Amino acid sequence: MNVIETYKPFEIQEIELTEWKPRPVKNNFFELVLIKSGEGTQCINYNLSPYHKNSLFLLPPLKCHSFTVEKPTTFVFLKFTDSFFKDIGKINIDRNEWFKEASFILSNYNQLPGDIIKDEIDRKHLESIVQIILAESRNYGSTSINLITSLMTSILEILIRNIKKGTYSEVSDNTTDQRITKMLNYINENIDKTELLKVDHLASVFMMSPTYVSEYFKKQVNMSLREYIIKAKLKLVEIRLLNSNFTLTQIADDLGFTDISHLSKTFKRYTGISIREFKRNGEYMLLKRARCTG
Repeated sequence: MNVIETYKPFEIQEIELTEWKPRPVKNNFFELVLIKSGEGTQCINYNLSPYHKNSLFLLPPLKCHSFTVEKPTTFVFLKFTDSFFKDIGKINIDRNEWFKEASFILSNYNQLPGDIIKDEIDRKHLESIVQIILAESRNYGSTSINLITSLMTSILEILIRNIKKGTYSEVSDNTTDQRITKMLNYINENIDKTELLKVDHLASVFMMSPTYVSEYFKKQVNMSLREYIIKAKLKLVEIRLLNSNFTLTQIADDLGFTDISHLSKTFKRYTGISIREFKRNGEYMLLKRARCTG
């Protein structure tokens, strides 16, 4: 067993397993998993998908995922931890932008099994980046933290690009209209820009009449545009509450809530618990697909 740990905000492990062992899910956004060798099956939300050499997976910080190892498997885990946003001034990088990108990945990843990479060129990019990260971690330790951080941000960009090529779990299975995927991407990319989410603006961007936008959205997504936007914002609220030191005032301001009271009431209406209870429990509510509780 070969375990490599870099200094936070990232933890890197390379390990050979003949049997899967549960991993801690708290205090990290997610893990990127590269299969260096071996075969088996990945399970997320009780759905199965085979894995093999060079498969790449995203593990959300939820309890409903595992691997069944059929042939001894060498896993490389790149864990994106929350400490990056809680430590101050140690790394020369735009922390808010990093947080926004990591949050986009976690809130839009549809938690379905299978390889997250849709583009083979991106797969080769990621394999190369991971090899550099492993070499830096083995040979230089803490002196490589800035370089590794830069490489990890490149990984984020590749993940975002591939998530945008994926299928949203909210979209009806029988739809063939690609406009809804573009609209969902647009909404999620601009979820903190209230003016860009108004019906009149969306109508202009997607060349629809304002009266048709809401009807079209509900038909495609099976929920109203307003409800989708609120839930998308609350997913980001959950991420910020568990993974950052943002105050409630900052969260409310950034995501377009009137004030803390408005944020708190909306949060409780959609999750069924208060923000205080949510933080005490330390587990996602809206971000978790229903099947995770089965």
